Amino acid sequence: MGYSIGQVSRRTGLSEHTLRYYDREGLLPGVARTGSGRRCFDDDDVELLDLIECLKSTGMSPAEIGDFVDMTTKGDATLADRLAVFRRQRAVVERQIEDLRRRWTKLDYKVRYFEAAVKAGSESLIEGDCDHPERPIRVIADRLA
Repeated sequence: MGYSIGQVSRRTGLSEHTLRYYDREGLLPGVARTGSGRRCFDDDDVELLDLIECLKSTGMSPAEIGDFVDMTTKGDATLADRLAVFRRQRAVVERQIEDLRRRWTKLDYKVRYFEAAVKAGSESLIEGDCDHPERPIRVIADRLA
């Protein structure tokens, strides 16, 4: 079944401008054209768009994505190279996850810190260790008197 650019835009959340750009840049080599020259996408094109967006969201550049798409057009001869691309991107995502975990830990500490400060009524009445955010935040009882 063929989909118009508008249908694909609604289905993927990508703008028609972005879809045209991807096509012009050669990222969608399988997109057919109608007799009047309109793009006619199929399910494989939509699946490729999903993969492109996935790779893009992990930090892969448009040029790198283009290289990957070129590999796909060469068939099984590039299987090992494509596997290497996904292994590299998986490693990138693993580093991103670790970075996000560190950020989450910092934010979690700050939430707990400010919850304690709000409860105590002042930052001067709480104690915490930003260098060790896993340690508890305490209200300093002797300052409450």
